[in-house]
Amino acid sequence: MELTPVTAVTVDDVRLRRLLGDPGLGWLVDRARRRLERGQPLIGPVSLSVPTAGQRSAAERLLGRTPGSGRSLSVRLDAVDDLLRRSGISPAGLAAAVVALTGPVTLLGQARAEEQRSWQEAYGPVDTLADEVPALQVWVERLRSDGLVRRLAGTPTAAADLLGRAATALAALPVEPPVSLPTFSAQHLGSAHALDDGTPLCTLTLSGVRALTGFPDGSGAQWRREVWASVGLLRDELSSTVLTLNLRGTPALDWMAEAGEPAVLTLRQLTRCPPLSAPPTVRICENPAVLAAAADTYGADCAPLVCLQGQPSAAALTLLRHLHTHGARFRYHGDFDWGGLRIAAALLRRVPWSPWRYTAADYRAAVRTQPVGPPLAGARVDAPWDPDLPGALEESGVRVEEEAVLNDLLSDLG
Repeated sequence: MELTPVTAVTVDDVRLRRLLGDPGLGWLVDRARRRLERGQPLIGPVSLSVPTAGQRSAAERLLGRTPGSGRSLSVRLDAVDDLLRRSGISPAGLAAAVVALTGPVTLLGQARAEEQRSWQEAYGPVDTLADEVPALQVWVERLRSDGLVRRLAGTPTAAADLLGRAATALAALPVEPPVSLPTFSAQHLGSAHALDDGTPLCTLTLSGVRALTGFPDGSGAQWRREVWASVGLLRDELSSTVLTLNLRGTPALDWMAEAGEPAVLTLRQLTRCPPLSAPPTVRICENPAVLAAAADTYGADCAPLVCLQGQPSAAALTLLRHLHTHGARFRYHGDFDWGGLRIAAALLRRVPWSPWRYTAADYRAAVRTQPVGPPLAGARVDAPWDPDLPGALEESGVRVEEEAVLNDLLSDLG
């Protein structure tokens, strides 16, 4: 038989509240309601341990007798049900009386099922978006399992609004040419502050952006700035920079290249006045020491070089994507350690490159020249450009930083 919510029927409200409305009987009404919510019959005893004198007196008045003097107080629900029916106070019995006193009762199982349906329906906008953007499918599955949305929203209604707004933002990404984050928020979400740091929408949308771009884990304001920039949303156009040597294509770059001096390009410069040309091949290094040595050694005769200075910044990614679009090919070198491999893999997810003395064979050759070096530390990282490289690092257990192979790198830049 299908169970339905218990609703109110006609009762003698004045007499009912005189009989069961005593605060000393609140525990009894509460126990009866909980049984109704669980779909259990209102029969048998309910007990209260260590009752107060007021609770004992209220039970005595209800039953017309002393309910006992033990450590606990016990009242049979079917006795109360019979009393309510015979007196005419509640012809439908105790269940109707509980509803009249406390409001309609919804079965817990039914309520849970309805809530679960509401949660499932809340994910509708991101499910639809993931059908259109396969890169987001794993992200949506993870949202369903890791509890992030429930923690951020709390209720299915709030979750539906949050997920709908996140889907609206993600559907408009990436942005080309880049725009400011407040401008994007105002255009697509109705408020320039919709994606401000610390808001649930910012947290959820950032996780979706990382799914779109493969941006690595991180934290802090700079990391968030770089994540936004990876899809063309600019938090700060000036603090994100990239270090270059002998690139051309703007008056400022041409002047620096003729002088053979390194140039620092901001994200603002790259989005407003990118280079008008690209060399056939651009070398990329991880550490500024390599670029500084190249400028010292070759000056204006050095091959074009870009330095990431660690994780690829928004400015670096903007520059490299622009150069790639204009036909440049990239050769990459980084530190031979897990951090270096992690940086290289993150870059490879964003722009294509081939290794520049950055393979297992190159690592083994470098180790032979410096067999005693700083020990390798950290968790293993894969190297998609050379699957043998991680095993070679584990085998030798030695870090080889770019500065240790500087002469080899310089020999390629003249």
